Amino acid sequence: MLYKLNLEHILFLDIETVPQQPDFDLLDQNTQQLWAQKTQYQRKDEFTPEEFYERAGIWAEFGKIICISVGYFTSKGSNRNFRVTSFHGDEPSLLKQFKTLLQEHFSQTKHLLCAHNGKEFDFPYIARRMVIHGINLPYKLDLFGKKPWEVPHLDTMELWKFGDYKHFTSLKLLAHVLGVPSPKEDMDGSMVREVYYKNNDLDRIISYCELDVITTAQVLLKLRNETLLSDEEIKSI
Repeated sequence: MLYKLNLEHILFLDIETVPQQPDFDLLDQNTQQLWAQKTQYQRKDEFTPEEFYERAGIWAEFGKIICISVGYFTSKGSNRNFRVTSFHGDEPSLLKQFKTLLQEHFSQTKHLLCAHNGKEFDFPYIARRMVIHGINLPYKLDLFGKKPWEVPHLDTMELWKFGDYKHFTSLKLLAHVLGVPSPKEDMDGSMVREVYYKNNDLDRIISYCELDVITTAQVLLKLRNETLLSDEEIKSI
């Protein structure tokens, strides 16, 4: 089935998230208490709620999206290209721009969204933040009433599981074992909060996010046993 998919019908994406506030002390008292309750199981007695707050970007209730990068295949004759762009800045604005892209170019039944660990993180996170901001969900993110085979989402981590529910493989590891060239990254996901709030370097985060989109597309090509993208085939727009 994977081999029958038209690559031009797939929108690859990745998101970068941070805590809603740069510091725990900036949260109102009620939010602090809710954060402490939400994270009690993960923290146990090892971290205080304040110490654990640097991880708040993982939860849509306490974090926010600062960048959504997307990529898609185009072809003309025998020429293949992969175009990459990003939505960033004010969260409601970037969510609305992303929704417009889905509605205008990826809204048909044939279209799919693809991300690494997207079903557990990216797709629900985007949907939750849209609901929080009062943005009506686009069809591709509104899963209510859909049967499992009707959900228009691809997940490269799920594809690699081959039915194993216990297995987690990072995008970096999967790319490595599949022989996908590793991009020269100067950061990783654990650094996004500091780069955003302390270094105020959103451009660096955007570049990192776009590299993950490209790597996800490369991984899907390897899963289909197809030729990887060359540098010349990757276009920023």
